[in-house]
Amino acid sequence: MKPPAALRELIEALRVLPGVGPKSAQRMAFHLLQHDRPGALRLAHSLAEAAQRMQHCRLCNSFTETELCDLCDASGSGRRDATQLCVVETPADLGMMEQTQAYRGLYFVLMGRISPLDGIGPKEVGVERLIARACDGAVREVVLATNFTHEGEATAHYLSEALKARGLKVTRLARGVPVGSELEYVDPGTIAHAFQDRRDT
Repeated sequence: MKPPAALRELIEALRVLPGVGPKSAQRMAFHLLQHDRPGALRLAHSLAEAAQRMQHCRLCNSFTETELCDLCDASGSGRRDATQLCVVETPADLGMMEQTQAYRGLYFVLMGRISPLDGIGPKEVGVERLIARACDGAVREVVLATNFTHEGEATAHYLSEALKARGLKVTRLARGVPVGSELEYVDPGTIAHAFQDRRDT
């Protein structure tokens, strides 16, 4: 017997989440409808609100509800070092860098990484925006904090070449972060050491 159309749509909608297959999506859908209808409604409302209100920060490309995120807004007050620009893949990576309290500069979030096999090139990760941001006259050093995966390394190499060609100092996080890991899952102490030991590329 086929599930009702609304249930089928919910299951398909849940499958857009990373790592969620048909069985997991079905389990989540049944749980929400069986045990937590208020939670389901809150989830639906929160998703709709976030999708409508969240936008990309004009300077760092991270998520914000206003034109500038709080970190970029703080740069005008001198609380952040505008001469350093740290490039990360995701907003989650930015959050991990902030937890280390080892970095006081500004950020640029790529919202991905170069991955030719997946059809993701420099244009898709906003390299042109990054270069324009890095060449604003204030930035003196660009710290590449992409993940130590094959795609992250390829992204760092591409960015390093493009930025050095424009006369910028480019550094890379040291190998204190385990190869194959993603910043979101690395402890803040390890990231702090890697940041302190960063090197020229």
